[in-house]
Amino acid sequence: MGNAAAQKVPFWLDPKKRGIVFQIGTVCMVGLLAYYLISNVLINLEKQSIATGWGFLTKESSFEVGESLISYSSADTYARALLVGALNTLKVSFIGIVITVILGTVVGIARLSTNWLVSRLAKGYIEVMQDIPVLLQLFFWYAVFYETFPSPRQALNPITGVFLCNRGVAFAVPAAHPAHAYMLAALVVGLVLAFFLRRWAKKRQDRTGQSFPVFRVSAGMVVGFPLLAWLAFGAPTAMDVPKLVGFNFTGGLTLSPEFFALLMGLVLYTGAFVAEVVRAGIQSVSRGQQEAAMSIGLRPSQVLNLVILPQALRVIIPPLTSQMLNLTKNSSLAVAIGFPDFVSVANTTINQTGQSIEGVALIMAVYLFFSLSTSAFMNWYNKRVKLVER
Repeated sequence: MGNAAAQKVPFWLDPKKRGIVFQIGTVCMVGLLAYYLISNVLINLEKQSIATGWGFLTKESSFEVGESLISYSSADTYARALLVGALNTLKVSFIGIVITVILGTVVGIARLSTNWLVSRLAKGYIEVMQDIPVLLQLFFWYAVFYETFPSPRQALNPITGVFLCNRGVAFAVPAAHPAHAYMLAALVVGLVLAFFLRRWAKKRQDRTGQSFPVFRVSAGMVVGFPLLAWLAFGAPTAMDVPKLVGFNFTGGLTLSPEFFALLMGLVLYTGAFVAEVVRAGIQSVSRGQQEAAMSIGLRPSQVLNLVILPQALRVIIPPLTSQMLNLTKNSSLAVAIGFPDFVSVANTTINQTGQSIEGVALIMAVYLFFSLSTSAFMNWYNKRVKLVER
């Protein structure tokens, strides 16, 4: 009787079946709404004789990009111009994230220092930088370059081969030589070996309790292998030094004031938030852990590296990931100071071709890719460092 009664229950009273119906209905409504919007857009574009599609990517761009990691000219296609913009965004985001993590970690630890002056300086930096909008900071650093530094003809030369002017920073770089490729390969080998050495040393310490000088040995490999490759090729020392030709410098490497202003603004602003994240993570570790580590004779640096930080990382990594994503997305403000990031190049492309929908879709797709890639890496790292409870 019980089974028969259960079979007679109407489907709208069954939570599982009702949930499936609601989900199907929601998908249908979203699909109809998307169809309606897309149809309207296509009809309006056709009425205004605006072309659609991605064919514009293969056409000649006919505009220059101020900075580029790859070769580019106005005769190249829009696709290559957009690639240049994406690489510029990736360059400033990657460099900014690395410097921000280092700066935020140092300031966060300094915030907890027992030294009154160090602690107050760190607190002052955090309060000031968090309270000033990042866009205003970009304008400030951009103005500093143009108001503080002279023209190229009166460029400051604080160090041999380095010139500071309102056109940017020009500095000498090693002249092209076959040894550089082998030095890069040796560096990669050193980093890989250092990674596996660290894993081996950790397992050895867990098994025997004996520590291994991982940092010194790893630093020796990372620095020593490229040095050996450099010596094997005759120790080339030729430098490509920038020279003033006309009204600007040629040769060497020049970083624009727009790049420096963007990097300074993003790093100093985001670094203040990262510092608070690090401080909160360290304070989440009970003081008893530190006292227990010191009672067995560990030095303060060992207490921080072996006891405090490994436990604090579980609190630090999730909000740190959010700050990394914020830095990457805030890099789109570069258009305000003239740095040719992806948004700037995409806007120029939209203005020339009229392909606004495709252009905005590309901007969304590129930033979505950067954000998902960062999140995926940080989630992987979070799983690697999480504490395993017994």
